[in-house]
Amino acid sequence: MHDDRSLVEARLKRVLDERIRPAVHPESVPLEVAAWVAPGEPVPVSEGLAAEHTPVAVGDPWGAPWGTTWFRVSGQVPREWAGRTVEAVLDLGFDERMPGFQCEALVYTPDGTPVKGLNPRNQWVRVGSPVEGGEEVVWHLESASNPVILGDSGFRPTGLGEKETAGTDPLYRIERMDLAVFDETVWALIQDLEVLGELMHELPVDAPRRWELLRAIERALDAVDLQDVNGTAAAAREQLAGVLATPAPASAHRISAVGHAHIDSAWLWPLRETVRKVARTTSNMTSLIESEPDFVFAMSQAQQFAWIKEHRPEVYAKVKKAVAEGRFVPAGGMWVESDTNMPGSEAMARQFVHGKRFFLDEFGIENDEAWLPDTFGFAAGLPQIIKAAGSKWLLTQKISWSQINRFPHHTFLWEGIDGTRIFTHFPPVDTYNCSMQGREIAHAVRNFKDKGVASHSLAPTGWGDGGGGTTREMIAKAARLRDIEGSAKVHWETPTEFFTKAEAEYANPPVWVGELYLELHRATLTSQAKTKQGNRRSEHLLREAELWAATAAVRTGAAYPYERLDRIWKTVLLHQFHDILPGSSIAWVHREAEKTYAAVAEELNEIIDGAQRALAGDAASGGELVFNGAPHTRSGVAAGGARPSTAGAGTTTVTARNGGGHVLDNGLLRVEIDGRGLVVSAYDIEAERETVAPGQAANLLQIHPDFPNMWDAWDVDEFYRNTVTDLVDADEVTVAADGPEAVSVRVVRSFGDSRAIQVLTLAAGAKRLDIDTEVDWHETEKFLKAAFPIDIHAERYASETQFGHLHRPTHTNTSWEAAKFEACNHRFVHLAEPGWGVSLANDSTYGHDVTRTVRDDRGTTTTVRVSLLRAPRFPDPETDQGVHRFRHALAPGAEIGDAVREGYAINLPERRVPGDAEVAPLVAVDNDAVVVTAVKLADDESGDVVVRAYESRGGRAAARLTPGFPAAGATACDLLERQLADAPELALTDGSLNLALRPFEIVTLRFPRTQG
Repeated sequence: MHDDRSLVEARLKRVLDERIRPAVHPESVPLEVAAWVAPGEPVPVSEGLAAEHTPVAVGDPWGAPWGTTWFRVSGQVPREWAGRTVEAVLDLGFDERMPGFQCEALVYTPDGTPVKGLNPRNQWVRVGSPVEGGEEVVWHLESASNPVILGDSGFRPTGLGEKETAGTDPLYRIERMDLAVFDETVWALIQDLEVLGELMHELPVDAPRRWELLRAIERALDAVDLQDVNGTAAAAREQLAGVLATPAPASAHRISAVGHAHIDSAWLWPLRETVRKVARTTSNMTSLIESEPDFVFAMSQAQQFAWIKEHRPEVYAKVKKAVAEGRFVPAGGMWVESDTNMPGSEAMARQFVHGKRFFLDEFGIENDEAWLPDTFGFAAGLPQIIKAAGSKWLLTQKISWSQINRFPHHTFLWEGIDGTRIFTHFPPVDTYNCSMQGREIAHAVRNFKDKGVASHSLAPTGWGDGGGGTTREMIAKAARLRDIEGSAKVHWETPTEFFTKAEAEYANPPVWVGELYLELHRATLTSQAKTKQGNRRSEHLLREAELWAATAAVRTGAAYPYERLDRIWKTVLLHQFHDILPGSSIAWVHREAEKTYAAVAEELNEIIDGAQRALAGDAASGGELVFNGAPHTRSGVAAGGARPSTAGAGTTTVTARNGGGHVLDNGLLRVEIDGRGLVVSAYDIEAERETVAPGQAANLLQIHPDFPNMWDAWDVDEFYRNTVTDLVDADEVTVAADGPEAVSVRVVRSFGDSRAIQVLTLAAGAKRLDIDTEVDWHETEKFLKAAFPIDIHAERYASETQFGHLHRPTHTNTSWEAAKFEACNHRFVHLAEPGWGVSLANDSTYGHDVTRTVRDDRGTTTTVRVSLLRAPRFPDPETDQGVHRFRHALAPGAEIGDAVREGYAINLPERRVPGDAEVAPLVAVDNDAVVVTAVKLADDESGDVVVRAYESRGGRAAARLTPGFPAAGATACDLLERQLADAPELALTDGSLNLALRPFEIVTLRFPRTQG
């Protein structure tokens, strides 16, 4: 037989595109259209419905960037269409390639009832099936003219990401507003041909099944009369029935399709638009659930459910009904799909606390899975947090984007820093926006790395990022792929059904230990510095607000601000979404975030101040109390306590340095700052050990060009290191403060269009150098770092993460190590040789790199560089322009416990309040290795005190925890403050509780208070 394969395949494409697809709507009549443009921000539905509309026509332009246009479409179904299926085709000017990334609409009936969403892949609204003929049709379309930020031009700077710079010219043109007959037989023929054609293309050319499909398709095309597609579609379908009915073998891979619409809570659109995106998507999904009996849809992010509940209660009612039926699945159990690298310990825990509690309260559902398909890598402390929240599974997908190393598993046990293991699945379909195309299904089968020992994978199915969700076409394709030779078997299943089956069949999966590092998007640890500072500041203010409010409630009877803290926590958690905190959203998002963080700080400081004043006694006494919100004693003040301020111990001196500069000395540390304002020596006097590598200078600002190959705000590519400028010229190096308690040197540098002012301070009694940096930043596409070359031989270093730290190598023996050229830390990094170490603490930076070289003297220089600022131009062309302030602390001679202490100290400064009443801690721990991360009243408003702590040094720890109030007992709890079923009995001995913790173990304790 002659090889006519290419001829038939080309014929299929043309006939589908030019004849069959246009025949889906063979008859149509135009609708009348009128429009009203809402001034400013979106208006309530009632206002949009009642507004005076002006007639418009197909072809008219509409929609200024970020505007809202209310269209009213009306018409009458022709009586001759009686008995047929009719739907409206409403095309606002859609580009079918970009669902979720351009204009969208939500359709309402005249009484304000939501009907469904419109987007580029969902342009229809059903009128009736069948219609009687003569029906009057009226709908209102709340249409959002969202601009295309990331379009064909790629990562080009654009003013469209901020309403004030986006312009006012219309972006779209009305393309079609019709009532049309819907030919379901033609539509079904399209699905048949697409499924078989796509499957055929994925089979080997020499496979008999491929040729069987080719001949069936050829017969179907022969059966189609191109002048009468509608009259011959059924005959064409008959030619395909046989190959569609041929079952897959028993060994076929099994795919659990889960309806999905990954909706970024903010990204290339502001938060307010996400509220509407969620309403549009969920309207469509509940409609599909009503019409498709096998379909199951999963949506994560409790925040998005809360938005629908608040803003679209009619949609929420449908969602609740579908949830009760088990068809609409609240997934993940987190408040948002957050970044997991940068959120602190308590914030990461509260993502699950607030997410799971919302799903429990609203739906009675307990999530067993964490659902994070698009998060940019995963911190090594996360498995224990998932387990402590009462969950046991994790789904992710983004690791498939790694540039260098292919992850070796798709189903595995992920082991965190404490030894907790979580059953984890990484869908081999390699997308969280699966559309049931043949190439996707075939890729999942070929790509699956666990063949022979496992046969199940999951495919999140639906348009995402900007929402949209699953379409009727995807459901139709999945039905045809349920059991067909040459393909995986596809079934709609819930996440729980998938994980239960996958775990049951894979008794001994491989183990991955440590962080799940994404070899991409490393610059998200630095972009949008003010967003990151707002997050860090908010986390620590929340810690203080809970601590001091709980202390005041127990000690003075003050009211505990349950509602305010709950609301603020949810605000902070929302802003940890994986495009907000990472700095990869448009300017509008980050401008709003900065204002939100300022409001959060103001409210939390008000709560803290009120609680501390309630505790401080007589403010008119002339005395002053020092409150210590850190988890370690400092300046003689116990952790979580307060006492009258006392004079500091010791003195600090400053002398002139030979060759220029200054020498600071406090008897513990001697620091030399040369005439360039660089730290050329930091000498540990007790250890007789130099910190700075020979011939090097620390606190060296360095600037690199920074123009990644793509994903500007997200990425920094390794070649940025090829070019570096050391900022060694100083405008000014002067003594800024000279007193017995502290000495400071002020250094001013100018570079490019920017200016940096640094104040280096050595305080009496402190074995650390404090570095305050202010940068007035006006560079573009540049990367600013601060380098600390340390004279230490360290093959690995410690980097703080949630509830502990992890070790990363300083060498690059393998491609896996080399790929981690930019990594995340929280409050500190720590380098050590046996017996001596150095820590570098920070108050708001996350990105850093650590490298090592061997000098001519055979000593090793290990250089830590902290990432301060970037200046990408997409999606925010003004990223980080302006004034920024950072604090760092270099602590020579620090052991890991010192690093932990310094990290908390720099983020939780002492507070001074007028008063005369010493405040004993609400909770005291006698071992500094055990760090308390939360002291609060229980969320159920019972008045019980809840304490969370962890072992912080990576070893076993015994500690005595003493409540500073009459406690009726103690209970070990999960993160949601529920008693653990398998927890041992806890008994107070002499009013204290003895703890024995494993390395990095988290413990949550609940103490009922004795009444009276």
